[in-house]
Amino acid sequence: MTKGLEGAAAIDQVEIPSLKGKVSDEEWKIRVDLAAAYRLVAHYGWDDLIFTHLSARVPGPEHHFLLNPYNLMFEEVTASSLVKVDKDGLPVGETPFVTNPAGFTIHSALHMNIEDAHAVMHLHTPHGQAVSAHEDGLLPLTQTAMLVLGDIAFHDYEGVAVDLDERERIVADMGDKSMMIFRNHGTLATGKNVGECFIKLYYLERACEAQVMALSGACSMPPQGAPEVTAEQGKMGLPMVANALAWPALLRKAYRLDPSFAT
Repeated sequence: MTKGLEGAAAIDQVEIPSLKGKVSDEEWKIRVDLAAAYRLVAHYGWDDLIFTHLSARVPGPEHHFLLNPYNLMFEEVTASSLVKVDKDGLPVGETPFVTNPAGFTIHSALHMNIEDAHAVMHLHTPHGQAVSAHEDGLLPLTQTAMLVLGDIAFHDYEGVAVDLDERERIVADMGDKSMMIFRNHGTLATGKNVGECFIKLYYLERACEAQVMALSGACSMPPQGAPEVTAEQGKMGLPMVANALAWPALLRKAYRLDPSFAT
């Protein structure tokens, strides 16, 4: 066997013991939802090899949250493979996996300091990065953009996020918003649960994609006042649509694509 094939075999031999029945029912549901979100990100082509992160807070006073294993592709993530880490980024319990310190810096900043940030999702898509590098950021060119524009914060690039001191600045820049564009870096969304967070991220990413396409030719701005009205509609409507309609449908889609995420 060649060296490369030996490495592949070693990865295949990593056993992921099931945690179903070994964690609370509430934590297991969050694990299943988060694993589904990873699979859906891969399905929509938003993943960046093994990089970027989706995380979720585990109920309880310990400030624990779930993060993806650093050496799995998003289409490989399962509910049991998600790593529970503490506020210092250290695994809680035994795990064969490691996590990304940059993921811990960004996600822990929001989980530990913003009450409603139960889920946090961060991407490096080409469209998201393109808009993050645009001087004016996200523009009100489409209904999709206008639905999220009123809830977006910005954070200036400081290098790869491994400096824990950056957490304070991320939280300060986030303020009362639930989405963020990291300048020259990518996009981020938070939510009261995994489904709400995913839908916000979906709208943000679609808005970025549409902007890149629109700016390739002539485009027009909406009438005065329309962006503000649409932004208010988005703040009220997106969480309701996410929880009652869109996320249940997406969860069914994830099961149709590959139900192994829920193991």
